[in-house]
Amino acid sequence: MSTVTIQQMREIEQRAIRSGISEAELMELAGMALGRAMGNQYREVGTAVAYVGKGHNGGDALIALRILQEEFGWQVGVRSGFKIDQWAYLTRVQWADLDLDELLENGFEKQVHAPLLLIDGLLGIGAKGALRDSLLEMAAEMNRLRNECGATVVAVDLPSGVDPDTGEIFPGAVVADRTFMIGTAKRGLLFSQAVNATGQLALVGVDALRADDIGEMELICSQSMDFGKAPRPFDFHKGKAGRVGIVAGSLSFSGAALLSALGAIRAGAGMVTLYARPEVAEAIRSRLPFEAMLKLNENPEELLGDHLDAIVVGPGLGEMDDVFANGLAQLIAQTKVAMVIDADGLNFMAERGLKPNSPHILTPHPGEFARLAPELINMNREDAAKTFSEKNVAVLLLKGARTIVVKHGNPLRINSTGTPAMSNGGQGDLLSGVIAAQLAGGMNHFDAAAFGVWLCGHAAELSYEIHGDVCTATDTAARLGESMRNWRRGER
Repeated sequence: MSTVTIQQMREIEQRAIRSGISEAELMELAGMALGRAMGNQYREVGTAVAYVGKGHNGGDALIALRILQEEFGWQVGVRSGFKIDQWAYLTRVQWADLDLDELLENGFEKQVHAPLLLIDGLLGIGAKGALRDSLLEMAAEMNRLRNECGATVVAVDLPSGVDPDTGEIFPGAVVADRTFMIGTAKRGLLFSQAVNATGQLALVGVDALRADDIGEMELICSQSMDFGKAPRPFDFHKGKAGRVGIVAGSLSFSGAALLSALGAIRAGAGMVTLYARPEVAEAIRSRLPFEAMLKLNENPEELLGDHLDAIVVGPGLGEMDDVFANGLAQLIAQTKVAMVIDADGLNFMAERGLKPNSPHILTPHPGEFARLAPELINMNREDAAKTFSEKNVAVLLLKGARTIVVKHGNPLRINSTGTPAMSNGGQGDLLSGVIAAQLAGGMNHFDAAAFGVWLCGHAAELSYEIHGDVCTATDTAARLGESMRNWRRGER
């Protein structure tokens, strides 16, 4: 999904109105889609409270509230720092349709049925600068309820107090757990500097408000991207699913190799072979997934003669002797097989000054990226990733709370999924195997990287709903199948 500036979004809205859709109809379409997206996301029913400012953003929130009440069974209420007669006309109409007696008073949280969902409808995309007066007070109340009472905060189009063009978070801004962007992704909200206010990003599809053109940045989301959607033919077999080879693991980091193999298996590879040095093999053998094969290997150059469709290099390799290191350098330099290079594979490239001659996928975290491209460390993430892609044939997957996928000549792709619960070891190892499985099945490098990071992020979100604040890599792996299904259905 392409991203837009606020000026571009206004032009899209005006285009819709010129086509014959009234402002009231646009609000109804947006609010209903918003309410259903929220209801489908938050299945445990409790109390939803909309925080409403004067403008039409509040009207969207009130329609969403009505949908949560009528279609999903939520108890609902409304908070505002303004009198109702100060609201915009269409927002007042939506208030009347809710048929509530009065606005909620301060301290309402002591009398409601949990869980508590707070909907930020204070300001829309037209607002600029920091919150003031009653808006600042309402934002502070939402943030307090999130921090002290376990409330979940969701933002309508943007968290109030965040600039949707630049991603700047102004003092006192609403901190959302998830931001539901209506129609089209707002450009500034994808920047890494906005992440602590926006939380997870979700797109609410409204056909009349879609952007037609692809700009310099796009959101990785299941609603607008078509790769990975087609079901496998009924006569599909493991040969068509592809063969993945994994060069990984050491005595200290055998788990990294195992997680990479697990990722490739769970993401649909037909055959998975883990190539391990003899001294590492025993540490791996007893814990290797039943579906994977183990092959002893002292020289990665030997993989050039094996029939493989994708290769993973790097997870947990640790220190290498000269024979293994020289063979690894030859494999990276010579193979024409699609390759994912991660972790110690990236460190190895940085130490030797290697650059792949083929469009392999590099998957660094920020520290590894600093070693690969030290000249870019003073740039922001988005500019650094773009500059790197201009000088390298590789596809770059720069990990982070907003993982970036970039290939020269293409828009920056920004991932929409993930959770802080993934903040533990092994998630990147799993990801490398997931991406390799897509490559082995024939997906191109750019799409495979984007698909893999979305799948793992969403699988972790699904796990978070069950396990809470900690989601291990094996938890993520267990939900990959459900994540793939949701991608195909265009859900989340």
